[in-house]
Amino acid sequence: MNGTAYTASKGGSKIYTKGAAVELAKDNIRVNSVHPGYVETPMTMQMKGSDDFKKGSLSSTPMGRGAKLEEIAYGVLFLASDESSYITGSELVIDGGLTAQ
Repeated sequence: MNGTAYTASKGGSKIYTKGAAVELAKDNIRVNSVHPGYVETPMTMQMKGSDDFKKGSLSSTPMGRGAKLEEIAYGVLFLASDESSYITGSELVIDGGLTAQ
């Protein structure tokens, strides 16, 4: 059931992003979300079965590797910058092509 709750929370965050973006646009507030794929962090390395999880994640990712923390941060930085001033309600997927398949 843990996987189901995680999946539901991901879906909820996507829909919440869109609803909040529409509601807050009139106040010039932009709302976007970032959806990373596998990122090797201390948390993912400590997970039970982390080696198997990593192997499975990387084998199904077209780029064949996990994201570097900086790569996720650059996406967030872009969304927080003036360069994205006309972007709201969007989902920035940073997953090495996983969802493109």
